[in-house]
Amino acid sequence: MIEFLWEYLTESRAQFALDFDPFRDSIDIILVTAGIYWLLLLIRGTRAVQILVGLIVLMAASLLSQTLELVAVGIVLDNFLNNAPLIMVVLFQHDIRRALARVGRGVFPVVSAQQESHVVEEVVRAAQSLARRKTGALMVLERETALSDQVEVGTLIDSAVTKDLLNSIFAPTSPLHDGAALIQEGRIAAVGCILPLTLKTDLPEGVGTRHRAAVGITEETDAVVIVVSEETGTISIVMAGEMLRGLDAPHLRVALREILANERRELPTSEEIARPLEVAEANDSAAASKFAGMS
Repeated sequence: MIEFLWEYLTESRAQFALDFDPFRDSIDIILVTAGIYWLLLLIRGTRAVQILVGLIVLMAASLLSQTLELVAVGIVLDNFLNNAPLIMVVLFQHDIRRALARVGRGVFPVVSAQQESHVVEEVVRAAQSLARRKTGALMVLERETALSDQVEVGTLIDSAVTKDLLNSIFAPTSPLHDGAALIQEGRIAAVGCILPLTLKTDLPEGVGTRHRAAVGITEETDAVVIVVSEETGTISIVMAGEMLRGLDAPHLRVALREILANERRELPTSEEIARPLEVAEANDSAAASKFAGMS
């Protein structure tokens, strides 16, 4: 494969020298650069980055083996890299699917900004109510990555997202309270869903199965998960295998809006979440002072 790439680059360079057009080729390079940058943004914060780095290391090792004339190592690496296109399709199938879905979503938007805001508000209100009563809950918001391959779907309900419905789903007396509620395309698609558990051993103390399931599903997908602890009543948000605990309703609202509106691939920091609330409080104080002065 390395020889093929070298021959291709040599032939391309010769052809480029013959057909060079500054304007056309500049546009060509800009489009390719933009495409690569977009792909890097797409896989940022996922395991695909680690896989991509691993493939680059193997290619570098193959070149080094040819330079040092390590025949046995070169044969093994060349045989592996000759099948690299097929391997990349298999390894990156979820990311390829997500990229195509993202392009399609840009042309045909599935969830409007107004509907997304409604979902966030109802989820936040439900989490606040459940936390107050120390009722355990697990709510999964699907984004670009389809969760059907990762989640064992429980009971299909296809209902609007409302605080009262989420409260009733996770009520201890409800037959549907075990498992997760799956929110897809602005609606509660299914409840009682079983999520894969993470194998991490460095999770914070006191986290249970719900938190392990939340970390597990976000390690493999770009989903956002809200967890309410049954033992402590604390609210956590989980994304990209990372967890932010001890949130109240205002901080959870800001975190969800920041993630969904900006299509983030990693959790916002505590400072990023607190900053908008501080600005809002300062504006409210200034408005109140102005009103008092007018009075």
